[in-house]
Amino acid sequence: MQYSISQVAKMAGVSARTLRHYDETELLQPAAVSSNGYRWYGRRELRRLQRILLLRDLEVPLPQIKAILAGDNDEASALRRHLMLITAERDRLDRIATTIRRTLDDLEDRHRLPDEEFFRGLHEGRAQLATSLQERFGNAATNTLGAATDRTAHWSRSQYDRAAAEAQDLYGRLSRARQSGVDPASPEALDLVAEHYDAVRAMWPADPAAYHALADLIETDEHQRGTVAVYDPDLPSWLAAAIRTYATQRLAYRR
Repeated sequence: MQYSISQVAKMAGVSARTLRHYDETELLQPAAVSSNGYRWYGRRELRRLQRILLLRDLEVPLPQIKAILAGDNDEASALRRHLMLITAERDRLDRIATTIRRTLDDLEDRHRLPDEEFFRGLHEGRAQLATSLQERFGNAATNTLGAATDRTAHWSRSQYDRAAAEAQDLYGRLSRARQSGVDPASPEALDLVAEHYDAVRAMWPADPAAYHALADLIETDEHQRGTVAVYDPDLPSWLAAAIRTYATQRLAYRR
């Protein structure tokens, strides 16, 4: 069954103007255009629109959405990645909501909130990473994360948004390289990993040893693996191998 642009707009809760824009930018093209210029959409287009709107709800910019969808040949796998991303975002918001409820209880004198609890929900994600680093690599790694906290403490929302958009683009290109059969030890892969290393160093001062150690976290730590797997379930192991090669070949890392 095919639907007109107005029917799809009503069904999806978007404007016809938005759908026309998606067509013009080749983000979502209709299944057919009749001789009078009317756009018609089928089930395949509805599924793609659903994925676009899911990513928009996660505040992914349209250019990055287009790149992500271009690298997704398996719709079921793509939806699983979206589910993982949404679940992670839900958990993050749940932690923040819990912090807000505790603050409200404190304001309304229902429960005296200890001073350190005000920021609990905001710090749990970073605390989880710190624990993983310390368990595997000792206090030196935790100190490195502390330096990262200092480095990004004064970032604005726009700086975080820009970093997120750049990460979306980079992980999309890494995923497409893996899916194309690029060897993680090849120059092509290492050039991409060079961008990853630069991005990591923008966030925290990773020396060659720390960057090599990051490969282990990406491969074995559930949280760190999940941040990469949302783009491609098979990307963590490929990226970990590429990072190890990059650290030894281009950063002269030696155990």
